[in-house]
Amino acid sequence: MPRDVIDVADFFAFEWSTGLIAACDPNFPTSLYAFDGAELDLDIDAAFFGFVHEGEAQIETASGTFTLTAGMYFSANERLRVRGGKGIVIARLGHRAFFTIGGPVEQKGRLKYIDGCTDSLLIAPIKLGDPCLNLLYFPPGIDQTAHTHPSDRIGVVHSGRGVCVTPNEVIPLEPGTMFRIPLEGNHKFRTTDSEMRVIAYHPDSDFGATDIDHPMINRTMVNGVSASELDAIRTQ
Repeated sequence: MPRDVIDVADFFAFEWSTGLIAACDPNFPTSLYAFDGAELDLDIDAAFFGFVHEGEAQIETASGTFTLTAGMYFSANERLRVRGGKGIVIARLGHRAFFTIGGPVEQKGRLKYIDGCTDSLLIAPIKLGDPCLNLLYFPPGIDQTAHTHPSDRIGVVHSGRGVCVTPNEVIPLEPGTMFRIPLEGNHKFRTTDSEMRVIAYHPDSDFGATDIDHPMINRTMVNGVSASELDAIRTQ
């Protein structure tokens, strides 16, 4: 069973352990797992999106065995074994991701986000609607506008400190706070004298390539006309 530290409608924070932590967004079947020194062994029909928060972790996948240090992230499919380190793994059931290893994450995001915050898309959707993994950066002195999301947000505070403010609670956030914000959960993040970096997973997206809109087809020109436009004309 999930081990909730804080149990309110808009925000869930979890204790660290190795294994299944929580079942998440019912519209996009997703499970949150964690590893904390002990071995995590997963063999399920899912795509895995993982992040190493502390230490050094060895991940064993169908593509090989790799050593990741704190701040690194990955995606893999169907078979995953993690030894050592401390971090999270989000399993999106029935999905297939590209095998990816990246990081360590940068200090700040490269894209503008609300209220002076920034974001970097660490693992982008392969196709429109697919899951994604992000780095959110909150400078000191941020008081976000209260907002919601149409699907779950799952993640961990990687560095820095702040709070999450909901209509019912002010939840302290510090390195290692592992959380779930359920769909339509009303919340905002606030920092005072510390910046904060958060790794956040989305189970879906309204961004990504489609068969008639991606860089390869868009920049293939036929007599000066993009092949994406020609394809669209041919299918009308």
